[in-house]
Amino acid sequence: MKRNELITKLQECANACFHCADACLQEEDVSHMRDCIQTDQVCGSVCLTTSKVLSGSFKEVNDLIKYCAKICGICADECASHSHDHCQACAKACQECKEACLAYLN
Repeated sequence: MKRNELITKLQECANACFHCADACLQEEDVSHMRDCIQTDQVCGSVCLTTSKVLSGSFKEVNDLIKYCAKICGICADECASHSHDHCQACAKACQECKEACLAYLN
């Protein structure tokens, strides 16, 4: 996995997370979606931050990428537990991003 490919995956994941959080706010039972919204917001922010750091030449990124993979996994699990299309799409994007992070580290 090349650095630019990972940056693209991170940005795609962040977009999916922020879209999911916004769509969750439109659901009838928003209180039921609270954990999903919160996880989406955190994951989107971590992915954006990681993509920004990777856009530069800073070398000490492995711990950040490991953390990002962990958060993406948590978000994928949370979103997968909901049947909404936006949650399922976010779960897929998060799982792909987690896998991309792990591939980059290997």
